[in-house]
Amino acid sequence: MKKIALLGSTGSIGTQTLEVIDENGCAEVETISVYSNIKLAEEQIRKYKPKLAAVMLEDKAKELKIKVADTSTKILCGKDGIISCAVHNNVDTVVTAVVGISGLLPTMEAIKAGKDIALANKETLVAGGCLVMPLAKQKGVKILPVDSEHSAIFQSCNGDSRSLKKILLTASGGPFLGKKRNEIYNMTPAQALKHPNWNMGAKVTIDSSTLMNKGLEVIEASHLFNIPLDRIEVVVHPESIIHSMVEYDDNSVIAQLSLPDMKLPISYALTYPERRYCGTKEANFFDISSLTFKKPDTEAFPCLSLAFYAQEVGGTMPAVLNGANEIAVSKFLNEKICFGEIPELINNVMSKHSAVQNPSLDDILKADMWAREAAEDCL
Repeated sequence: MKKIALLGSTGSIGTQTLEVIDENGCAEVETISVYSNIKLAEEQIRKYKPKLAAVMLEDKAKELKIKVADTSTKILCGKDGIISCAVHNNVDTVVTAVVGISGLLPTMEAIKAGKDIALANKETLVAGGCLVMPLAKQKGVKILPVDSEHSAIFQSCNGDSRSLKKILLTASGGPFLGKKRNEIYNMTPAQALKHPNWNMGAKVTIDSSTLMNKGLEVIEASHLFNIPLDRIEVVVHPESIIHSMVEYDDNSVIAQLSLPDMKLPISYALTYPERRYCGTKEANFFDISSLTFKKPDTEAFPCLSLAFYAQEVGGTMPAVLNGANEIAVSKFLNEKICFGEIPELINNVMSKHSAVQNPSLDDILKADMWAREAAEDCL
């Protein structure tokens, strides 16, 4: 049984991770972190009895400390508190389920402390993959992907990517599949949040609607599996039954298939190299009428091309892509910009950035902050 730190325990991946643990008892929750949802955090503390719980916002941490004063859980706050949860002595695996670049620092510190990483925070590798992967190799730490696509690749190549010819990264296409740029330019947040297949948090769902999510996954896959961009192909697969595929030198293709449910990749990351039932439904192929595949429309969804370009430039450019995107998505969700302005804002910020090659962690964090400020200035 793994002993885990669950960073982002009240979000979509965090709550589903706890459901998996309830289903198959694959892990014990040693520490948790939340951003501000102390109501749910209190429920989790009383049920799972973690030794530490960190809250990002100081005032919320004070509230939670009062609410759980009758428990043995110690309440911490801020970035330092989250890092303390990640490096706790009892923890052997850190589930990074926080959203955005906030996952980078605790992940780096956890790797330094020799903890395995169940990675659901793609921004960690998008912005800092050039640092994270070498550090994990140096420390002998496993990076186990929780994203359904990267888990599918990991499963399809059985954890050994040395003889891969190509990665075929599947995308659902999101709620606006098949529509042209002028048709979706003024789509509302309510429309963009209606994903046809997956139940995800708001930020990831908007990223899926712009195809930025797939662009970030391309960058992540390049780092995770040490494969160049020209050997990663995005395939739109609306049914979301095939979660990704790998092609070998003899042109054989191996795929991982299941009904869309994040509990499966979460469970696999927590039980690897074993498998346990985690409450997912069995796929009945007699009920699946067809599996279809399309090329992505990068004219309608330019965020995918922006992500490829950012990784081609390298250095701090992927961090700028990610930082600008986080601001753009936030502004869209708050109805400050329209849907079509998301890629325009990101492109504008990227065009102003001179990438630092072979960046340090400080370079990456500065580039992220610069991108956020530049995005605000553009508005």
